[in-house]
Amino acid sequence: MTQDEAFAILKTGTNVFLTGEPGSGKSHMVNRYVEYLRSCGVEPSITASTGIAATHIGGMTLHAWCGIGVRTHLTDHDLELMLDKDRLVKRLRVARVLIIDEVSMLSGDTLALVEQVCRVLRDSAEPFGGLQVVLVGDFFQLPPIMPKADSERVKTISLDGEDQWSPFAFIGSAWAKADPTICYLTEQHRQEDPAFLQALSAIRRGEVTDAVRDCLNGRCTTPPSEDEYTKLYAHNFAVDRINDAYLRKLPGEQRNFAMTSSGITAIVDGLKRGCLSPETLSLKVGAKVMFTRNSTEGKFVNGTTGVVSGFSLVTGNPQVTLHNGKTIEAEQGEWSIFDGMKCLGMIKQIPLRLAWAITIHKSQGMSLDAAIIDLSQAFEFGQGYVALSRVRTLAGLYLLGYNERALEVHPDVFAQDIQFRAASEQARYNFAALGEEQIANLQSQFIDSIGGAVGMGMQAPASKVSTYDATAELVAQQMSIAEMAEHRGVSEGTLITHLEKLVASGTLNPEHDLEYLKPERRRFVTMQAALEQTYKKKGSMLLSPAQAMLGSDFTFEELRVVRLFLGKSEG
Repeated sequence: MTQDEAFAILKTGTNVFLTGEPGSGKSHMVNRYVEYLRSCGVEPSITASTGIAATHIGGMTLHAWCGIGVRTHLTDHDLELMLDKDRLVKRLRVARVLIIDEVSMLSGDTLALVEQVCRVLRDSAEPFGGLQVVLVGDFFQLPPIMPKADSERVKTISLDGEDQWSPFAFIGSAWAKADPTICYLTEQHRQEDPAFLQALSAIRRGEVTDAVRDCLNGRCTTPPSEDEYTKLYAHNFAVDRINDAYLRKLPGEQRNFAMTSSGITAIVDGLKRGCLSPETLSLKVGAKVMFTRNSTEGKFVNGTTGVVSGFSLVTGNPQVTLHNGKTIEAEQGEWSIFDGMKCLGMIKQIPLRLAWAITIHKSQGMSLDAAIIDLSQAFEFGQGYVALSRVRTLAGLYLLGYNERALEVHPDVFAQDIQFRAASEQARYNFAALGEEQIANLQSQFIDSIGGAVGMGMQAPASKVSTYDATAELVAQQMSIAEMAEHRGVSEGTLITHLEKLVASGTLNPEHDLEYLKPERRRFVTMQAALEQTYKKKGSMLLSPAQAMLGSDFTFEELRVVRLFLGKSEG
């Protein structure tokens, strides 16, 4: 099915499972549908199965959205308590379209809980309370690593008395109730290497022929320089051993960057588990690193690799030289889950990880120019497929070896995929038979039924204002940092990052434009002295040592503001 065909089906309001091979454009389709709904005056509920996935699509976790949290089952009392939460009830009752990304990371019983909550809180007997449900994902991807207690759990019985437990969302009553139209995207937008693409598709279909083995065996070769490429391994111990060994071999001072967090413990813990950057990031000049998220300015993407070439004298942040020769500063990033304007959980860390080696699990979602992959110890269905599909071209693949398990996919997923493909083709045929006029009528009727209208959300074209310029305009109005952060829908830390960028670019002059944000003189002088002292000792205006000197009465945010006024003289 093409993207245009899937888009036409989505617009009719039917429940949809949007799937396809890596690079088929699933994320693009979600963004396209979200833009369409908003242009019609409808705000979709955008969720994902994990916190990290939610940050990638600008949504919240499905668990937080529907209020189930970490529960594995719900009692009548649980539902009564949820009905008493006005904010939760309102959120579900005003919802019209529910998007669930990375559905492959949800078990059948978790999806059943979500379906049940939607019915109860929306006071509707229809599946999912009458919402259009858009499920997005690829079941050939690896499931999350489950705790032992969960992996040994045999089943969970729902309040309806139905047997719900399944490691896959497509098995269970919730999927059956939703009865989604299957939209299996078949266009390929990632790789331009036909031989490699055919080999990957063959592994996915369980058709590992001699030609596929010949293709892989031809890449069991030594790369020109082992140090230059990211290495993927099946086990954590191999990854940690390699990264630690490479870091120890480097000369020079080691710098450690600690992750900070705030919010609800369960949500923060989930963000930490999903975050590709470690809680303590240890770096030296010369360390091979990988960015773990996309840059909002387009400077790098999740998976971009480079080498630490230094540390900023002003901020202390690592400076990374990319393969294209450009050097950029890796500034602290935020991973957060919001409910409206309320932050439920947030972690902050430099968006890097050591990248001489990473696990196959952690590589999911990345796209690499080249990699050294060891599949000789593959132990889980799909590990080989996931690892191989991280690399863009066959020429960028260097195999250290592979076992038979590496070429196997889960038999249940394989069998279901055949059904998905057939169902998608049937849906394609059925919708084409309706004709353009009838399809257009269905699309119009759906938008009307959920309170929207084609074009009602569109505004007259306006000149695009960058995120930093938008903040500069608020500075001109002399808004406080808290007011600007609320107005922009970001954290105060992110807002201060905007100010730092604006000062560094010369757009704002601290003494003229930001004078009104300056702390009162005594506090300012105290923080200035602490920052200058850390500069003399460390060669950088580091915040942690300065705050340690000052104590908890002085916040990181205050120190960052003061540093704005000192940066130029110290740079």
